[in-house]
Amino acid sequence: MNDNEALPPRAVPPSHRRDVVFTHVELTWIEKRIEHWLRFGRRAEEKILDRRRSISSFAPGSIFGFVRWASNDYGTVVSRMDIVRAVELGQRYQTLPFVRPGGEILLRVDSWPKVERVLQAVDAIEALAIDPADAAPEYWRHLHNRLAADHVPRAYTREQHVAWLKRRSVTP
Repeated sequence: MNDNEALPPRAVPPSHRRDVVFTHVELTWIEKRIEHWLRFGRRAEEKILDRRRSISSFAPGSIFGFVRWASNDYGTVVSRMDIVRAVELGQRYQTLPFVRPGGEILLRVDSWPKVERVLQAVDAIEALAIDPADAAPEYWRHLHNRLAADHVPRAYTREQHVAWLKRRSVTP
């Protein structure tokens, strides 16, 4: 091959295609030290880095629940949960650790008691045979606000979900 010949075309991994920009979440599992995991969400891609780390990618508009927990010799030092909606290229977004580039944060809680309450709400939505990734974003904001104010949140209902699906079907 000389300088005048064209280079052979390179294969571009799906996550680097220009038509869809994914939101990437780095997950880590080091037993009894660091646990970053997804509680729910529909992965568009997953890349295993090694035994302890992987990267999950989400298409724009996808909603996922991301839990972060860490401890040291003295006990738990971090206990957080974020429910995030992946954004499209050019949309504004908020940044958070281990999520690139970021997303629209629908819910953010710190401390294990609040994380546990969110996990219970997720379980209650699943008990209705509804995937939490399909739940109305307004419900996650409601849950965030009620927990921040230390009030009891309202439960997600099938009627609320049906209304959300209808609203989503007519919105551009």
